[in-house]
Amino acid sequence: MSRVCELTGKGPMTGNNVSHANNKTKRRFLPNLSEVTLGSDILDRRFRLRVSNAALRTVDHRGGLDAFLSRAKEADLSPKAVKIKREIEKAQAAQA
Repeated sequence: MSRVCELTGKGPMTGNNVSHANNKTKRRFLPNLSEVTLGSDILDRRFRLRVSNAALRTVDHRGGLDAFLSRAKEADLSPKAVKIKREIEKAQAAQA
């Protein structure tokens, strides 16, 4: 399973472990991912996504999954999240 956030595209970064003797060895910094269930108010459905905790805080800050996805760039989203975003846009267009 890939270690990439489905909403922000945040993935592993690389860096160095630096010892007291200043020896450097390669290491990976992994994003803090968790499997969460987020609900869409417009679609009245719940979606299970693998999201970083930073993205989860952003979703709460913006007012829910619908508001987050409406402002998100499709390039950052996973294919599953892009599909959800398009369903939300269709539902919003049908309501208007």
